Amino acid sequence: METPLTPLEFQRRARSLYADRECVIDGATRLTYEQFFARCDRWSAVLQRLGVRKGDRVAYISLNTSSHLESFYAVPQIGAVLVPINFRLHPQEIEYIVTHCGATIVCAHADFVDTVDAIRGSCPAVEHYVVLEGAHDGWHDYESLIEAETGEPACPEIDEGDLLTINYTSGTTSRPKGVMITHRNAYMNAVGTLVHVPMTCADRYLWTLPMFHANGWTFVWVVTAVGGAHVCLRKVDPVQAFRLIRDERATMLCAAPTVLIALASASPEQRGEVPPGVRVLTAGAPPAAATIQRVEGEFGWELTHVYGLTETAPFITVCEPRPEHAGLSPEDRSVVKARQGVELITSGELRVVDEEDNPVPRDAQALGEIVVRGNVVMAGYYNDPDATAQAMRGGWFHSGDAAVVHPDGYVEIRDRFKDVIISGGENISSVEVEGVLMRHPAIQEVAVVGLPDPKWGETPHAFVVLAPDATLTEPALVEYARDRMARFKVPHKVEFVAELPKTATGKIQKYVLRSGRSAIATQ
Repeated sequence: METPLTPLEFQRRARSLYADRECVIDGATRLTYEQFFARCDRWSAVLQRLGVRKGDRVAYISLNTSSHLESFYAVPQIGAVLVPINFRLHPQEIEYIVTHCGATIVCAHADFVDTVDAIRGSCPAVEHYVVLEGAHDGWHDYESLIEAETGEPACPEIDEGDLLTINYTSGTTSRPKGVMITHRNAYMNAVGTLVHVPMTCADRYLWTLPMFHANGWTFVWVVTAVGGAHVCLRKVDPVQAFRLIRDERATMLCAAPTVLIALASASPEQRGEVPPGVRVLTAGAPPAAATIQRVEGEFGWELTHVYGLTETAPFITVCEPRPEHAGLSPEDRSVVKARQGVELITSGELRVVDEEDNPVPRDAQALGEIVVRGNVVMAGYYNDPDATAQAMRGGWFHSGDAAVVHPDGYVEIRDRFKDVIISGGENISSVEVEGVLMRHPAIQEVAVVGLPDPKWGETPHAFVVLAPDATLTEPALVEYARDRMARFKVPHKVEFVAELPKTATGKIQKYVLRSGRSAIATQ
């Protein structure tokens, strides 16, 4: 009597129970659940006519649109694997992902057609290109294909261990890694989210979070599971966000701290009337306590901090509110809310361990690495057994995040073992940025670290040692970097130094660079 655990079960249930309820609002487009899933079926049939079979990869590069939301149902229900790509990436990074995953079809929003056209010659495995809105020479027109399709898709049996998506990290290494998420992974994360953050069919969810980001933290399925309404916001704009919250009666949203800062920093004219009672989930980086106070105190919203990684589907902890927190002052309560919290009921076991893999004491002092095992942990990195073995050694997924455990069991991240810069919720590999800058002929050495930024949380800063007799200006190097990587990875500041601080063995001491100590000799 067992049936596979898959988000497609949410699709079946929503279609049966909420057929006439509003499913998607995307500008002038408004679809009921029946209309939405009818479009998904037609697109599934089109994909099969284009040659897509079970296990094939279909890549998407899109804003938060109704057509992008359709991909999270139309692609997996025929057994294919969805690959949502960060549209902010540099064309060469997109080329690598499309090639590495072996996508046979690329679907792109009209805004990114030129980006994809620039790399088409380097993606020989791709058989078809589909533009999601509008028409373009050499591309299939998504809407025309759906309108012309009259057949029904042939949906194979889905096993819960089948791949659902491959989500590429945006940089803990110099090359993105493809995180393999199974149907079971996504199902368990969605159910766990609803246990800790209940929703009903009366909820209206505002898409401030990119759908490509860890499958929109699985809210592409969570909202559907309860028959709520998806309210699409294509680009984060505080004026538009507040307008949609008012006009579409949005009750909930997810946001990285940088989005919270943008909303909290909006002027009264930009905000207009701010409806109270909106529930907010934040993750991607620890939110500042001051931001939490502002969102809850000024707006009257309810904020919940969650923590996870792309590799864990993504949530593994939630800063669960407890009765004793209510008696704290707003300042002290915001400090608690900024912690990563405790395990979700469905996420599995989480530990903070020392170098010998022993759990650290609950003293809020002893530093260890967050490791986790359970139903939300990825199947591995696509086509990368070495990276998979390293990350999942000893039967635990190793996060690379350094944390302490408080006496009440709440986990709090204090640092990162890896030199990953988290800017606006996006991971940036310092090694990757350094590799790009080192290709400049005027540079002898370079180190990139994340330094605090009031808007983005932290941003990349480059410390550069020039080659003998070479000259280079900060604007020239920034422009060089912009031509070779995604803009959010470009250093916000360049400091030219005579030498970099190093250990006796020649390793660069990045903690010195982060501290801004006077040991750095300015050139």
